[in-house]
Amino acid sequence: MNPNLERILSEASRVAQDAIQKALASASQFNDGSGDGAPVLQRLGAVPKNPANPMNSLNNPAFQNAMAEATRLMRSGNLQAATAAIQAALGGAAAAAAPAAFDDLNVIDVEAHEVRREANQQQAPHQPAPPVQPGVAGQFISGSHAEASAGKRDYKLYIPPAAADGQPLPLVVMLHGCTQNPDDFAAGTGMNEAARQRGFFVLYPAQTQRANASGCWNWFKHNHQKRGRGEPALLAGMTREVMARYPIDPQRVYVAGLSAGGAMAAILGDAYPDLFAAVGVHSGLPSGAASSMPEALGAMKTGAARRARTTASPPTIVFHGDADAVVHPANGEQAVAASAGAARPEHQRARSRNGREYTRRLYKAADGRVVAEHWAVHGAGHAWSGGSAQGSYTDAQGPDATDEMLRFFLENPLPAAR
Repeated sequence: MNPNLERILSEASRVAQDAIQKALASASQFNDGSGDGAPVLQRLGAVPKNPANPMNSLNNPAFQNAMAEATRLMRSGNLQAATAAIQAALGGAAAAAAPAAFDDLNVIDVEAHEVRREANQQQAPHQPAPPVQPGVAGQFISGSHAEASAGKRDYKLYIPPAAADGQPLPLVVMLHGCTQNPDDFAAGTGMNEAARQRGFFVLYPAQTQRANASGCWNWFKHNHQKRGRGEPALLAGMTREVMARYPIDPQRVYVAGLSAGGAMAAILGDAYPDLFAAVGVHSGLPSGAASSMPEALGAMKTGAARRARTTASPPTIVFHGDADAVVHPANGEQAVAASAGAARPEHQRARSRNGREYTRRLYKAADGRVVAEHWAVHGAGHAWSGGSAQGSYTDAQGPDATDEMLRFFLENPLPAAR
């Protein structure tokens, strides 16, 4: 490696850490006024309060990984990419440290200039989908998708063994929560194993720390809440690309998410009811819960303000722990109300075989079809109900949210095209 470049990288890292340390010191006394002393960034986007949160210290693995990647790129001679990696590292760490510009924190509008510049560059040729290989274990492959409105995101896709037959299968899009990633979310929910057994695809989009320092989907930003804009457009485009490459039944495409992912799933259902046949919201918030930082914090703390609606959401199943201290359980009730409409619920109280009691509310349409379900898991916190300890933010004692969501989804396909 060129000694001059080595010195430049070393100096950039030193200056960055000095700046971040000063920002952390100035921000250490700042909180959201909730009385618990928790930094606002921990509460934003449904990040559980955790003193070990990697975004709260200079020992941030993401920052270290980004700087290591910058070193690798510089050694390979790719100076432009190395510079971009350093900028991304500084941007993510500084956003985590400094509370001064919360309304603009990680807004894609800030990145729009970079996205448009990349859009004008020569694109790599479209790569054909890898062939589906038969086998008992299925395949878990990586890919990426880009949209001019929101840039590029990676994803993981689970391809079940049944796909080798070529028959159209359902697709479930899974949106992880803050600080999670596709592998973590897949392990915690057990969705891949369910897909292997039942025969459906699972798509796991991955949020970037460049788009949000804590890896949250930007459900609380006005430019990520509508059809054809921001992250909803990117996620819908990614879904359609996967549908075009693989044998997927367009009447059986569903979306579910946890926490910030659950909030984004609700937005996607409302924005693309022609694409997503049903929605699963776990520990999340209803579509339109907030369009600014103060509204987001208020909705997470006490529940979203009720908003007048002119249309109903797609069929929706909601899971929420009634002891959730991160996202208030009232948000679950409001999320299910968006699809339940004026229907009166049928109540069922029971205990899961894993230990926790729950109350299940079923909302039926005039024809008797269940169009909404609300599962209040008693004593549960901010975690995927019935999940595995192999993933983060899971509660093994609760009823199996994965199993129940799949049942609900497959009962609610889109009407056949006329």
